[in-house]
Amino acid sequence: MVLSNLQHKPMRSLLSFLLIGVPVTLILTLVGLSTGMLQDSQDRARGIGADVIIRGSSASSITSSSGASIPEALVRKLEEQPHVTMAMGVMVHLVDFPLNIMGIDPDRFNAMNGGFVFVEGGGFRSPDDIIIDEAYARQKHKHAGDTLKLMNKDWHIAGVVQGGKLARIVVQKSVLQELDASTRNVSVVYVKLDNPALADQVSARLQNLLPNYNVKTMEEYTALFSVNNVQGVKEFIYVIMGIGVVIGFAVVCLSMYMAVLQRTREIGILKSLGGSKPFILRIIVSEALILGIGGTILGIIMSFGAWWAIRTFVPASIPMVIVPRWWLIAGAITLVGALLGSLYPGLSAASHDPIEALAYE
Repeated sequence: MVLSNLQHKPMRSLLSFLLIGVPVTLILTLVGLSTGMLQDSQDRARGIGADVIIRGSSASSITSSSGASIPEALVRKLEEQPHVTMAMGVMVHLVDFPLNIMGIDPDRFNAMNGGFVFVEGGGFRSPDDIIIDEAYARQKHKHAGDTLKLMNKDWHIAGVVQGGKLARIVVQKSVLQELDASTRNVSVVYVKLDNPALADQVSARLQNLLPNYNVKTMEEYTALFSVNNVQGVKEFIYVIMGIGVVIGFAVVCLSMYMAVLQRTREIGILKSLGGSKPFILRIIVSEALILGIGGTILGIIMSFGAWWAIRTFVPASIPMVIVPRWWLIAGAITLVGALLGSLYPGLSAASHDPIEALAYE
């Protein structure tokens, strides 16, 4: 009976599925974006190969730097500390939010982690050379040998590399220092130890030696890449959840209310045949729950469409992942809205007088 009711007005049912699916798509897309961006940053930080990271004292919990505030002379002094095998200063400059261009010393970078894995071109050969990763190259439709304009400067793309190490856009440190007028400073220092198991001990000692800087082990730093540590993201997700409940409530309430008005005579016949109030209410609620389930499934499918579009057009700027564990959460939110929205029409249908209902025109 419930399925027959849905098939009786197919366009109304399809629109209800679509409108319920929209907030599900919003929730899953937002969660996928926040999770994807944080996981990507975490993976690239781990790919550097460092055990300790040193940043300016004003750096926020997950940003790489707070400007070029660290004297480059400090990098050499760090290498004199016990268990420190090498230290690498890196320049960071925001070029295309949320993307940074990073300046490195190629020799030190190669020694710390083995260097980039090139898929096109090669390393730096001139001051105007720039290296980008595959995602950024795909987003900008660029290849090795092309020209890329950043920071009001035309760069020659020396190579395209696999992602997962440090940054998506890399130039030589000395060049970026000159452009930023910070020839003797760096933004962040990465420290490699002879024994990674001593990271906590070395980090604590360096923090005592450098009280004006932010010193963390790489594990502590990457652990900060969580939705809970990004201001406003968790609250925004809660707002979207609330919107999902409201939309689910409004769509189902309107749809079921119109259905009840259209089926007044049918309801009267059911009641005259002995249909109880709980029976009538159960029919309305069941139909609403099917709408909620169908809308959830459609929303999940549409979230894959959003994932495909983002990976196709802006894979570097806003990497997105599919988070299956949120499917049930989004579905539960939708069903709550659908259940609440079905109560008034259901109670209204259950309270119809069968005589008046049979006489309804």
